[in-house]
Amino acid sequence: MEKEEQLFRKRVLELAELCFHRDMPSNTDFLNLNEQTIFQSISGTLPPVRYVLAGGFPGAERKVVCFLPSYEEELEDPPFECLRISARNKKFSGELTHRDFLGALMNLGIERAMIGDIVVKDLDGYVMVLKKISRYVLENLDTVGRTAVEAAVWEGAEELLEPEYEEVAGTVSSVRLDAIVALCGRVSRTKAAGLIAGEKVFINGQAVLSPSRQMEPGEILSIRGVGKFLFSRNGGQTKKGRISVTFLKYR
Repeated sequence: MEKEEQLFRKRVLELAELCFHRDMPSNTDFLNLNEQTIFQSISGTLPPVRYVLAGGFPGAERKVVCFLPSYEEELEDPPFECLRISARNKKFSGELTHRDFLGALMNLGIERAMIGDIVVKDLDGYVMVLKKISRYVLENLDTVGRTAVEAAVWEGAEELLEPEYEEVAGTVSSVRLDAIVALCGRVSRTKAAGLIAGEKVFINGQAVLSPSRQMEPGEILSIRGVGKFLFSRNGGQTKKGRISVTFLKYR
């Protein structure tokens, strides 16, 4: 077990014990998919406290583990909120991307774990952040890329922030990882194998080095420098014996 994972497990245990012994709410920072997988694997060994995995809206990938005290049946006061980041003058705004918004926030010295999902809609960025850094962002974020922006707390994120997708469909000889990467990345199988060997391919947030690893519907594939894809549907075999698959690429 890597030292980083050991520290993560220790921190989760400390937070669960804090909630259990003091009967007070506690929470992690935003967890990526790999950290969520680790948490689920150890949740049965933690003190007997209720917990909620929440990201602020349906479909959120990055989530916070919130441990609930005995007097709370559900999460009443999430430790995060949504900020809407908008161009001060949209007429002169460029088309800002997820990477632009994330880069601007991290340039403020904010750690990635303080930031949840980022959804871009109509040139605006909707960003989930921990409340403990929210005011800092509101007071200090004034540009994204070369665009002057303003930030404000945004209510109603749960109803509005549904990620947008671009459908990627095709046929593959098998659902081996190298074949899927070749399809989604629009590269050859040889290039796909190189990306996998170079630790640039992730499934559910965890690097995968085996090109023969079989993918399952519902899993999330990330290819560094290319994008993130949800395995939406396995449509079965075509007349030529190939497998029809559909992925949803996050915009």
